[in-house]
Amino acid sequence: MEKQEKKGLTMRLLDGVERVGNKLPHPVTLFAVFALLVIIASWIASTAGVEVEDPASGETLQVVNLLSSEGIKYMFESMVENFVGFAPLGTVLVTMLGIGIAERSGLISAMLRGLVTSVPRSLMTASLVFGGIMSSMAADAGYVVLTPLGAVLFAGLGRHPLAGLAAAFAGVSAGFSANLLLTALDPLLGDLTIQAAATIDPEYADTILYTMNYYFMIVSVFVLTIVGTIVTDKIVEPRLGTYKGGVKEEVNYLTALEKKGMTGALVGFIVTIALMALLVVPEWGPLRDPDDILASPFFHSLVPVILILFFVPGFIYGKVTKEIKNDKDVAGQMSDTMASMGMYIVLAFTAGQFVAYFNHTNLGKVIAVSGAEFLDNLGFTGIGLIIAFIFVAGFINLFIGSSSAKWAIMAPVFVPLMMQLGYSPELTTLAYRIADSTTNVISPLMPYFAIVIAFAQKYDKKVGIGTLISAMLPYSIAFFIIWMIMLLIWMMTGLPIGPGAGFEYNG
Repeated sequence: MEKQEKKGLTMRLLDGVERVGNKLPHPVTLFAVFALLVIIASWIASTAGVEVEDPASGETLQVVNLLSSEGIKYMFESMVENFVGFAPLGTVLVTMLGIGIAERSGLISAMLRGLVTSVPRSLMTASLVFGGIMSSMAADAGYVVLTPLGAVLFAGLGRHPLAGLAAAFAGVSAGFSANLLLTALDPLLGDLTIQAAATIDPEYADTILYTMNYYFMIVSVFVLTIVGTIVTDKIVEPRLGTYKGGVKEEVNYLTALEKKGMTGALVGFIVTIALMALLVVPEWGPLRDPDDILASPFFHSLVPVILILFFVPGFIYGKVTKEIKNDKDVAGQMSDTMASMGMYIVLAFTAGQFVAYFNHTNLGKVIAVSGAEFLDNLGFTGIGLIIAFIFVAGFINLFIGSSSAKWAIMAPVFVPLMMQLGYSPELTTLAYRIADSTTNVISPLMPYFAIVIAFAQKYDKKVGIGTLISAMLPYSIAFFIIWMIMLLIWMMTGLPIGPGAGFEYNG
């Protein structure tokens, strides 16, 4: 009886989260509301004479009133520029052109299936988690490819299919920020970080690289794979017990044609890497900086590099498997990819206005300076401050699923604030990525959460929100704890979190 009461309370809490979340407006509307709030706040703060001293320059910062004649003129004249100049817009669209070819030609699906079907039974869980983590290189493809595949594989091996689904979902979603390769997320978040850092120190912002968190993310892949495997085998699957459903599955292994296509794609990838190296390694390389490799044009051109590295293998795979027969198919697949980005483009319009207004009014700087002074007076600094920030970002993630949408809101406030306290924008971005990943799997408002439930209901019609969250909560807690331990060790040892990226800002 007591157990049922506890379960009832848990379900009521989850239902409450769902109700609150469902009442939030669409992200497009949300950014429009935020932009309106910035306009009103700028008028109130300006009328009240709010001002602070910029600790970097010593100048007095005043809030710019967007409801003044000049402010209204600015909003009308800058609207188009705010949209096309929204930092992640071009970055995402360009990278998705390459990723779209790799995905729609079938290469991404074949790679994921090939990974998890070519390993020993004893390593199946680890391969699922690892494959899920690596799937972030193809944006959201892992949700619709690897998550149901995990259930199919476990069912085919006589294991509980929901455990396989949970392992794959944990890798895809909770490990979203980790990867051995750079993904579209790196330049996407990087642009927002650079833009926010430039409000405090433009010169420092110019030195920030998209690879700012790369070292930490590489290590995270292996650590999270181990942790996810342990959680699945020792906690989640034993709790689920023996599967008694009637659904039987056969594993869909790669065909001979798909294997041939993947071989061709691999050769194309290697050749492309070799040609890229010719642009960087030799002294005459046009993308090489003779004095500082980290300042080379190559590291500032990762968006087109990612485009090419996905496009070439995807194109070769498509030609071999006959998914791409001519240039019309290539254009069609690119067009379909851009069509799927329609909502993101609309989101970029309202988000671009909000970010531009926030920066133009100086509200970000005023909040950053005031917040830094407040936290400094409280003595609230160090790892405690970073953990508190991660908790805040993780909580917000329960209600706003889009990683870029949240960072577009948070970066203009928290990046400058942390810089005022002596913490680098790279560290703030890393803390955000940890928070954004760990709570994905327990957020009913995450866009793919409902899809995962639908996959699970194939094996158990009774699966609901509470069932899935209760299965995924151990992953969320375990990943959060291990990432906190890793971050603490990194800060204590002073290891760089990425090329040229440390923890401290001494501007």
